[in-house]
Amino acid sequence: QVQLVESGGGLVQPGVSLRLSCAASVINFSLYAMSWYRQAPAKQRELVATVTSRSSTNYGDSVKGRFTISRDNAKNVVYLQMNSLQPEDTAVYYCNSRFLSLSYWGQGTQVTVSS
Repeated sequence: QVQLVESGGGLVQPGVSLRLSCAASVINFSLYAMSWYRQAPAKQRELVATVTSRSSTNYGDSVKGRFTISRDNAKNVVYLQMNSLQPEDTAVYYCNSRFLSLSYWGQGTQVTVSS
């Protein structure tokens, strides 16, 4: 059983930065692809960013150039650095871990961008 705990969300003004963290309780964390998803009210959950077991990354079009995903395999943590936040980034952000057919989700952390 994999447990994922997100943290770092909050209420921020447009233009500022925020860093989310996801701590994973799992053996062999480095084997997992780790992703951040988000879900805004009345919208489908969308992929924000992924970092593979080989540390390759990919991003959703709406966050390219503003968000950066990274992982620390020594600490079993994945981060999402979010810069130049905009109101449309408001959502619940979820951490996901994936290895072969196994997929786990965290409970989510709320990010609200508002002036």
